Amino acid sequence: MKQTAIILILQLLMTVSVSAQGHRKFSPEKFDADMEQYVTREASLTPQEAEKFFPLFREMHQKQRAVYRKIRHATKNMPADDKACAATLKECDKLNIELREIEQTYHQKMMKAISAQKVYKSIMAEAKFHRQMMKGWQSHYGNFGWPHAKSGQHWGKPR
Repeated sequence: MKQTAIILILQLLMTVSVSAQGHRKFSPEKFDADMEQYVTREASLTPQEAEKFFPLFREMHQKQRAVYRKIRHATKNMPADDKACAATLKECDKLNIELREIEQTYHQKMMKAISAQKVYKSIMAEAKFHRQMMKGWQSHYGNFGWPHAKSGQHWGKPR
């Protein structure tokens, strides 16, 4: 769950930070291509293995993004009372379980295409790629994409 949440947060932060800075435009295609190249190298995937693995990988992420959109929609506004909050939390819990089921299903499919060891290495490489990208964004744009966050400001307000 942490990996998929990190992926979504990283993509959102990258989009916000780059658009706020105006220096470079975020390219989802370049980001995905860089990630696939990194995962291929770190997991030691052969071209044949990568050809089998990445269509499943992309399909899994596409289905997960649809669930993330549902979560964002459900949590867009603060519910008015405890009953509505409980209903929202229950819905988010169901959606998070759905995310895990998608992940489990695709891990099984991936292990039919390539070895479990390489699936595991690919998952770890993806997480590492996202951590490294986040560190790069923080050093360039400050914490969470806001400039000057390291110089005493946080979320646009003085600490």
